[in-house]
Amino acid sequence: MNVINEAGILAISTRLHRFSEQLRKEGAMIYKAFGIDFELKWFPVIYTIYQKELASVVEIANEIGYTHPSTITLLKELENQELIEWKKDKQDERKRLFLLTHKGKELIEKMKPVWELMSQILGDIADNQNNLLKAIDEAEEKIANQSFYQRVLQLKNSNQL
Repeated sequence: MNVINEAGILAISTRLHRFSEQLRKEGAMIYKAFGIDFELKWFPVIYTIYQKELASVVEIANEIGYTHPSTITLLKELENQELIEWKKDKQDERKRLFLLTHKGKELIEKMKPVWELMSQILGDIADNQNNLLKAIDEAEEKIANQSFYQRVLQLKNSNQL
């Protein structure tokens, strides 16, 4: 056990970050092992477009929970890789709708069996006594109702610290 683990709940952000980084690093290795040239940071955007088939910047940003500028940066990277393209919305000429290119669709088809393997293994990793995904869902729901920051301020004010 190290100091961070001993810090308990106080180090939750650090531990989640550490866990996330390990999954990212190994996820990149997995794609590489399957001969897939893909950056993990692109996953939420390309997966959203794949699921929705056609999506605006705002829709994508809302789906993945990223800021508008971060989403646009990722969209530009995917465009540069020729994995996605956009067309103007017929209802609103100012709005761009993103869709997969032929190359993007081919990549998704190549990735699907890898996603199945990853889902199976991650399911096994998360399926423990305190189901990880369910616990994250519950914690995110609590934070959506009242943020960590708001909760601390409320407690500070009620305790007059």
